[in-house]
Amino acid sequence: MRVMVLHAHPLETSYNRSLCNAVVDALTAKGHQVDLVDLYAENFDPVLSREDRLRYHDVPDNITPDLKPYVDRLMAAEGMVVVHPVWNYGFPAILKGYFDKVFMPGVSFVLEGGDGPDKGKLKPNLKHIKKIAFVTSYGGNRWRTMVMGDPPRRMARRWGWVTFGGWLPPTYLALYDMNNVTPDQLRGFIAKVKRVIGKW
Repeated sequence: MRVMVLHAHPLETSYNRSLCNAVVDALTAKGHQVDLVDLYAENFDPVLSREDRLRYHDVPDNITPDLKPYVDRLMAAEGMVVVHPVWNYGFPAILKGYFDKVFMPGVSFVLEGGDGPDKGKLKPNLKHIKKIAFVTSYGGNRWRTMVMGDPPRRMARRWGWVTFGGWLPPTYLALYDMNNVTPDQLRGFIAKVKRVIGKW
């Protein structure tokens, strides 16, 4: 299976990068073909410009030359693992920008039956991606995060479910309160990630 690993952390020495490496190692060990999309290393521009928004619904002209490689990689994937930290109870800006710019009409969804370019019934268009997982780490503890509604978990499990059109919601693996856990707990979560992703 061809699996895209989408990574969003600027530091190659971070714990989050260790999680990304664990995902790649687990997938490679199972014989999967891995496409690592490291948004920071690739200098992905997350800003949706005025021009981007004006042509957003103009399929296929909305796929500009700078976005086409990312669209091609997404459309070639059969599985996807998103590895990211949670910052301020949300996705890092570069990851949110990736979703805003790449998950556009004609790519992640199509609009059918409407009488205009931005109207109609939304139909998921990424059904070729059969497996999806989010692997993440939080600075906040589980209780405080639950009080806030845990937006990243809800986005991944609900938005991800609708977006990819699968029977089950995406797998969500999260380490909470990572700044206060023990080294053994940090290692234990990496082992859990390897174990879960290794079953793909």
